[in-house]
Amino acid sequence: MFLLILLFVLIAVITAIGLAGHGSRTLADRRERRTGVPGTLRGIAALAGAGAFGLYAWGLLAVCGAVMVAEDGGTDSAPPRSCRTAGWWERHERGIEITDHKVTYIPLGFVCETSDGGSYDTGDVPGYVNPGVLALALTAAGCVIGAGYVTELRARAESRGDRAG
Repeated sequence: MFLLILLFVLIAVITAIGLAGHGSRTLADRRERRTGVPGTLRGIAALAGAGAFGLYAWGLLAVCGAVMVAEDGGTDSAPPRSCRTAGWWERHERGIEITDHKVTYIPLGFVCETSDGGSYDTGDVPGYVNPGVLALALTAAGCVIGAGYVTELRARAESRGDRAG
């Protein structure tokens, strides 16, 4: 699982770099090509997407560290050290043991499962990662939809012979 998460980090970083380059280039070229509002919105969308992928990669690195500690093995490896959050010893004394751990990708987190059927997030992923990724992804989607809408309005106006703003 550790190597799979590292692969996801690599893919997210490459995607973020590509989107950042595309967004920067789109914003720089918009005056030259006179694309106006749609070009600006597309550039902002690409930069917001780059931010979302970069922030997600940061959160994946935190999860990767928790997985690496949890799967370390050897002495003092049960329960996994990543699952030893506040209150785990009290649960242990009541007979509730930590049975397994898993990674959730949406929302991003490292989750420990207990013998009573419950589970809890360890908090290894910083609290700003999931809301930040959501906000940036929604910004990117909104800008793409807005650019498409403005382009459609302009195409309809040109087909009628008008000129749209």
